[in-house]
Amino acid sequence: MSPPFSSGVYVSRGVALLLAGLTAVLLLVLVALAALYGSCAHVQPSEQDSPRVKDTVLSPPGGQEWAQPTPALEATVGTSQDWRPPSGPWDHLRLPPWLVPLHYDLELWPRLRPDNLSTPSLTFTGRVNITVLCTVATSRLLLHSFLLSYKQVEVWGPLARDTRNATVGRVLVEKVWFAQDMQYVVLDLGQSLEPGSSYELNLDFSGQVLEVGSEGLFLNLYTDEDELRALIATQMEPTFARHVFPCFDEPALKATFNITIIHHPGYVALSNMPQLGQSERIDVNGSRWTVTTFCTTPRMPTYLVALAVCDFDHISRTERGKEIRIWARKDDIANGYLDFAANITGPIFSFLEDLFNVSYPLPKTDIIALPAFVNGAMENWGLMVFDESSLLLEPEDELTVKRAMILSIVSHEVGHQWFGNLVTTSWWNDIWLNEGFASYFEVGLTNYFYPKVPTEDHALEPRAVSTPGGNFTETREISRLFDIYTYKKGACMAWMLASFLSQHLFINALKSYLETFSYSNAEQDDLWRHIQMATWIVPIFWMKNGITQPLVWLDKSSMMFPGMKLSDSDSDWVILNLNVTGYYRVNYDELGWKKLNQQLEKDPKAIPVINRLLLLSDAFTLSKHNYIEIETALDLTKYIAEEDEILVWFEVLVNLINREVIYDVKNYALYPLLKKYLLKRLNSIWNTYSAIIRENVASLQDNYLSLNFHWKSFLKLPVGWVLKTVSSCPESSSENGWLIQKHVILPQIEKVVLCNAIAVGSDKDWDFLFNLYINATEEEDGLHLVHAMSCSKDPWILNRFMEYAITVVPSHFNDTNIIEAVAASEVGRYVAKDFLMDNWVAVTERYGTQWLDALLRILGRTVSTDQQVTELQRFLATVLEEHQRIVAQAKLQAMKTENLKNKKRIARVVEWLRKNT
Repeated sequence: MSPPFSSGVYVSRGVALLLAGLTAVLLLVLVALAALYGSCAHVQPSEQDSPRVKDTVLSPPGGQEWAQPTPALEATVGTSQDWRPPSGPWDHLRLPPWLVPLHYDLELWPRLRPDNLSTPSLTFTGRVNITVLCTVATSRLLLHSFLLSYKQVEVWGPLARDTRNATVGRVLVEKVWFAQDMQYVVLDLGQSLEPGSSYELNLDFSGQVLEVGSEGLFLNLYTDEDELRALIATQMEPTFARHVFPCFDEPALKATFNITIIHHPGYVALSNMPQLGQSERIDVNGSRWTVTTFCTTPRMPTYLVALAVCDFDHISRTERGKEIRIWARKDDIANGYLDFAANITGPIFSFLEDLFNVSYPLPKTDIIALPAFVNGAMENWGLMVFDESSLLLEPEDELTVKRAMILSIVSHEVGHQWFGNLVTTSWWNDIWLNEGFASYFEVGLTNYFYPKVPTEDHALEPRAVSTPGGNFTETREISRLFDIYTYKKGACMAWMLASFLSQHLFINALKSYLETFSYSNAEQDDLWRHIQMATWIVPIFWMKNGITQPLVWLDKSSMMFPGMKLSDSDSDWVILNLNVTGYYRVNYDELGWKKLNQQLEKDPKAIPVINRLLLLSDAFTLSKHNYIEIETALDLTKYIAEEDEILVWFEVLVNLINREVIYDVKNYALYPLLKKYLLKRLNSIWNTYSAIIRENVASLQDNYLSLNFHWKSFLKLPVGWVLKTVSSCPESSSENGWLIQKHVILPQIEKVVLCNAIAVGSDKDWDFLFNLYINATEEEDGLHLVHAMSCSKDPWILNRFMEYAITVVPSHFNDTNIIEAVAASEVGRYVAKDFLMDNWVAVTERYGTQWLDALLRILGRTVSTDQQVTELQRFLATVLEEHQRIVAQAKLQAMKTENLKNKKRIARVVEWLRKNT
């Protein structure tokens, strides 16, 4: 307690009671304010943290005179998250159609300084003036906003069409609050906006630059010329623009942008458009900053907004009068590592311009090679972003392989300049229109420039069998659309269309599509309408008894083709979808499958290799969806000892030796039977290729087409458990240590050998790889080593690896994959489950709740009974919010159902193997 005072002021009892009452009220107010402040959506930055300078006041459109605001018009910003109406448009993923954005004046000021790279957290401030058209009378405005704080929010209008002598009024903003679930900032106005009128929304905001990852505005730390350096770049797709500035963050809401970047004078600023001008700004500390403004963009969605602040060098090329610059580390530019990428980019643009007869509309193209970019590459209009590993051609690279890879990735992103940027999907459920056609032209351009280099044609993997749904309920569900199926589906569709329409008609349909929807948005039905101008019924290319048959068309009137009917003759068989030109699965009747099985055992080469692959792919896929019995698919593998094509072997093994089957300890009956069945048939092809590798390593480069590509495909197989039994893989711990530490491993087999060496090696071998990992400078090397280290069979090592992942692993890599890699390993799934349940708080603090889906997949791999589901649900109930628990419960139940289905399927596989091994 405090010491007593010797003197004081004396009051009457009544006054004392009054003062006591007032004190109690004051305390209640203070407690309420403290609680309110503690639950605010965002803490407002201080003047010191976010210096304001004289000329940063948001100003109205040029030439207009503003009515003077009064103090009563000041809005309440950052109102408690607990306050919100019971329901409304903020509960839905899609914005209400009340406002249409027309133009953004966007200014961003990231506080990156080359002399202060050790700052624990990097902030940015910004301001945006958004001109909008009101379509429905409303007094409540919604914009997308996530992890942003606001200092000033104003609404002005209605804007007069003649602005020379107009006076614009200010609309009262009574309250600003946040609907965090759907990532909205909500403005409650004192009056309704008028339909048909334009308004301007002025928002002054601040946020954090991410130190890890590639979402929104993020930082790269790297070394160049033997110095630690830093840069800032952006990734807005699909829903990360709202992390950088308040906006209408949907692909259909296109607008023009005037972008201004304030940056340190030692850096260069890049954005979508060419630089318009530069000026100087002095902050409150007297520091000088450069203000770079850029020309107005075409109409484009928010996810294509891009900027970078760096001190890279660049090389320049000119193609048809337009400059193409590639920016990268000074060392890499000086060494010529970007020359190949610079030389091919212009011809790719020209090829597609000529093909579509639609010119690239922007006056320049910048390409920046980031030291670390998790997304790999991004097609932003005028400023494409790449991970540098996708662009650099170094002397030690396998030239043909790396050149083809660079060409492929650049072609994909350039293809997006038309499919995605010029014509944009209306909503994310049609994103395959962007990614699929970019993937299709990626293959076509690679074949055009390197005709002898095989590409992984999308028709070889027709596993994307459904259109992604559009009934999303959460923002993070959008990101899950960007998977291999989305990319493959559109490419397969394009492949089929080009095959039966002819290339000429197909390209003409695409030209019409691009011309109609340029600078606008489209849905998949819009594409079909332009395709149907040529035709749209399903083409059936087919073969009977080894002879190619005339094309037939499948429509509503042609459900039966007499020529395809089979007789009892042993030599009578048919193959549909010859050369896989159609985007569909083929299911034969029982006799049809039997005849094909007999033909494979009799003479497999009579069936083209791509159709042998498709037969296996179709059969296993159809069996998984209960169209045919699993035994029908298994019967097709009996001939496989005579198969000398690695791609067909790949299809067999990827369906039989997947991690869900082999790495489940409960499948002990399957493991030895499957191993015996496959090894008996695998030895021939394995010995053939391993002998070639050992005898003539130099041929890998010279004979790329016939050997290197197929060898690499073979080594993608999940056959580590098989490789342990062949002589070319190490067995003893001492030999493992020598192999690992001397690193005397062919790059083509490094991943497989390292995995198996760690699996049978010592903890010292594992420690050696971990030291390589924490000192790795390239993300690709890091991922390679993560895979190898997760192959350990020792639970304590795997547990320690995950401990490292949340404590000491370098943060410049996307190290969330460590726990996922462990969970996918032979013994790691149960170790990972226990680790997650014991370390949930630490894991989510490190990676955030956006990783919840991956965590649930890891946990869900271990459940196949109601008791196991209940156990996990009880655990999740203690760590998740209510809406997350509901989603998690549904997913766990679905996983349990799938696991039980797999268990029954595996039992039938075991029985078949007993009869056929």
